[in-house]
Amino acid sequence: MALIGYARVSTQDQDTALQRDALSLHGVQRVYVESGSGVGPRPQLQVALGSLGRGDTLVVWKLDRVARSLSDLLAIQSRLRAGGAMIRSLTEPLDTTSPFGEFTFQVLGAVAQLERSMIRERVMAGQAAARARGKSWGRARSISDADVLSIVDMWRSGVYTQGELASIWGVSVACLRDTIHRFEGRGRWASRSLHH
Repeated sequence: MALIGYARVSTQDQDTALQRDALSLHGVQRVYVESGSGVGPRPQLQVALGSLGRGDTLVVWKLDRVARSLSDLLAIQSRLRAGGAMIRSLTEPLDTTSPFGEFTFQVLGAVAQLERSMIRERVMAGQAAARARGKSWGRARSISDADVLSIVDMWRSGVYTQGELASIWGVSVACLRDTIHRFEGRGRWASRSLHH
């Protein structure tokens, strides 16, 4: 039953020494190191996950080093569970090698499901109101300014993929991705802030 470590830093200028030292102190002998924001591909994480066998444990310094969002964390946990592996955070009370840690993940899964349901309900209510105002939902439709904040809010929550959001709004993934990119700094929505 091996302890496999994973460490990640956000930029090339940062150092993984703190994470690696903490992992080593807890008996981790093999550590996969990633450099990057976590937004793009994480090849070392995929290698680390692929190296885990039944009974092995993925050990991280903090959960935000391995997961981008709650839904991402739950997806990783689901993959680990399917292979008979576990996950442990050194700085947070999440450790699926213990009954309490497994229970904590079950609670997080329930919270994520509740959040998805609440967001979906708000979206459906918004669409119904838009239809009542005579708004159409054709394939070629572009995303209106009024919808941008909701889309970006849902995307940043980590609950929905871009494909799911594109389907909800009836646009192509390319159109939705362009909308998010413009909002985040390359277009007319860049100066606006999110409102919850």
